[in-house]
Amino acid sequence: MCGVFGIFGHPEAANMAYLGLHALQHRGQESAGIVSSDGERLFGHRAMGRVQSGFSPTDLATLPGDRAIGHVRYSTAGGSHLKNAQPLGVDYARGSLAVAHNGNLTNHEALRDRLEARGSIYQTASDTESIVHLIAMSKKEELRDRIAEALTQVEGAYSLLFLTERELIAVRDPRAIRPLCLGEMASGSGVTHVVASESTAFDLIGARKVRDVAPGEMLIISADGVRSEFPFAQEPRKLCIFEHVYFARPDSTIQGVSVYEVRKAFGRRLAAEQPVEPGDDLVVIPVPDSGVPAAIGFADRARAPFEMGLIRSHYVGRTFIEPQQSIRHFGVRLKLNPNRAVIEGKRVVVIDDSIVRGTTSRKIVKMIRDAGAREVHVRISSPPTRWPCYYGIDTPTRSELIASSHSVDEISSYLTADSVGYLSLEGLVESVRSLEARAGDASGARPSAESYCHACFSGSYPIPFTPAAPNRQLRMVSG
Repeated sequence: MCGVFGIFGHPEAANMAYLGLHALQHRGQESAGIVSSDGERLFGHRAMGRVQSGFSPTDLATLPGDRAIGHVRYSTAGGSHLKNAQPLGVDYARGSLAVAHNGNLTNHEALRDRLEARGSIYQTASDTESIVHLIAMSKKEELRDRIAEALTQVEGAYSLLFLTERELIAVRDPRAIRPLCLGEMASGSGVTHVVASESTAFDLIGARKVRDVAPGEMLIISADGVRSEFPFAQEPRKLCIFEHVYFARPDSTIQGVSVYEVRKAFGRRLAAEQPVEPGDDLVVIPVPDSGVPAAIGFADRARAPFEMGLIRSHYVGRTFIEPQQSIRHFGVRLKLNPNRAVIEGKRVVVIDDSIVRGTTSRKIVKMIRDAGAREVHVRISSPPTRWPCYYGIDTPTRSELIASSHSVDEISSYLTADSVGYLSLEGLVESVRSLEARAGDASGARPSAESYCHACFSGSYPIPFTPAAPNRQLRMVSG
């Protein structure tokens, strides 16, 4: 999972991109990069780690111009190297080009083999580089046509930003699997156009969200304004529903719907589907931060008090000194600590967004019991995660997903919980669909139950693919 940000027509474009990436930091902490243009040349800076540590005022001063694109990367399969950081920048026969990508190309291995056989030399392990090679090989005159021709040869998920000396081009794949939205802000006597993975990036810089980029839409942003084209064959929309479950920030909107409200709706539906016997000794607590909105919804529907029974530390760094045996569950305790004052003597319902391997959930249950809880009931505001994602989210192999090989009762036993309950797939989809239908969109279209990708829960993949062999998967890095 990654985040992209683009801006055109602002005198401090690089600084605005820095702030936009900061607002998208939750989408990737492994590396960050910005490429700017002054209308004649491209200038770039990329760094490992988070945005704040990778960009100093001196670094930003080397990025002149009134247009820029930026990228934050989430660690995926492949090496953690600066060469894989984006935006990727290249010089080719028709000028300079930079590209930032959120998503994953499912036919990357076949593409790479074909392109290497034709003489392409790869500098990175990124699937995004295949798009650059395809653009460079195109015989089309206009860049937008070269991009369109290149993208007709790729399969998978992509929200892409391209920057040249003269224009910024944004493209969303025909199934709209990954989010992308358009915004604008006043700048002097003109209008500054911005594009980002999530609307929360607009809030920080004082821009307003105009709309979501449509499935298969290409936006060409230049000094003449914004032009919209639809160069691809129409496909059924398949928005990743896990964006609503976990990845998107709760203060973002996707397709006109507040992510925060969606997560509360998950919690209310979960309380209806997987209730816990009421009583004065019942308390609902979230696993912070992603479990908070769902826990609020659950508590509201269950008529039980919502409490912060787990306190999250906001100062956990990437490295620390870990005792080998002196403190059990040390890693989890670095992030979470039970609040005994609200847990002791209570029957606790603990709400989380998902269970992956189950190891962390088991430690959390143990901590809650050690804090004096009489009962611990685990409730998950999504269905069991049984299948890996091949569209840009770094999930473990299927054998590592506890729900792929264990029943709910077996998971409950492993977690040492009194009970475990998941939100149903029907409840998940309907919660999002009903809110999105109520909000509507500019086209008047209404989503159906088939408008979302939920392959990680159902195994129903919207794009055919052949998983890479393990030895080949290691060399591939998603955008």
